[in-house]
Amino acid sequence: MRAEIYPLQMLLLTVSGWVHRHQADVIAYLVEENRVLKEQMRDRALRLTDDQRRRLASKAKLLGRKALDKVATIVTPDTLMRWHHRLTALKWTYEAKKRVGRPGLMKTIAALIVRMARENSRWGYSRIEGELKDLGHRVARTTIANVLRANGIKPAPDRPSSWKTFLKAHWGQVAATDFFATEVWTPLGLKTYYILFVIDLKTRRVEITGITRHPTEAFMVQVARNLSDVVDGFLMGHRFLICDRDTKFTDQFKRILRDAGVAVVLTPRRAPNCNAFAERFVLTIKSECLRRMIFFGEASLRRAISEFVVHYHQERAHQGLDNERIEQRDAVGDGDVVCSERLGGLLKCYRRAA
Repeated sequence: MRAEIYPLQMLLLTVSGWVHRHQADVIAYLVEENRVLKEQMRDRALRLTDDQRRRLASKAKLLGRKALDKVATIVTPDTLMRWHHRLTALKWTYEAKKRVGRPGLMKTIAALIVRMARENSRWGYSRIEGELKDLGHRVARTTIANVLRANGIKPAPDRPSSWKTFLKAHWGQVAATDFFATEVWTPLGLKTYYILFVIDLKTRRVEITGITRHPTEAFMVQVARNLSDVVDGFLMGHRFLICDRDTKFTDQFKRILRDAGVAVVLTPRRAPNCNAFAERFVLTIKSECLRRMIFFGEASLRRAISEFVVHYHQERAHQGLDNERIEQRDAVGDGDVVCSERLGGLLKCYRRAA
């Protein structure tokens, strides 16, 4: 009987010893990790919430002071005692009656001053003072100046207009254009195709203006003529076309558009956010379609892009349009929910049957 129990006892002792060593290794690692994090913080104070202090104190009580001296790296036993004395003092401290009034009013007014200055680049201190007065706030010009200075906002003559303000001021008259590239397998191997598109910033409507392996000047000239056509050109009714400084946008391309009454606005260097609407379309078509397909020949690429553009206009909800579609659907039916698919189910939309 003893011969049968002894191996079991040895197994249990071995397992328990291994678990103990593993736990010790884990604790040693966590202690060292806390030391490293504390060294990274250097002299910066660690700000803890009352709930975090309470949780640390409850765990520290189980360890005791000696053990805490060995493992504590965030707070010391003396810190825990200080917290305890502070809470004790707060318990017996008389809490004065809160001041009657609106304590957050100044923060609200300061935020309003900053908002007015950022949304209206030409407004000076007196104009902001007048607007605040109409809203029931009497604020001195010096206070307005101090608030703007504290937020790094320059006075009105030196305060530049934002790109967002420019776009809103010309909403409906601004379009943007850009290239994006896609790799296609051909009989000659993997080749790069360049796709040129234009997008109307107000409606988000997109037109693919060209797909080519060689975006030459002749190609760009023909694109400019198509865009500025007086009958069905995409830029008819637009005054501005935003594009980056890519050399593919040739001088002849810009000249044809300028002669048609469309000014080409070049974005600053290394500033993709100034053409954010076009950049967003590139991200959308690549992430939802092109990066999820392998193209064999130019025809397959053209088919995929054509299908996506139809999906983009008629079936996809756009967050920038309050989750509406660019081309509105007919009246919603009351039948079963059905799913429409494109590109073998890669693009889907749902609607109710009539």
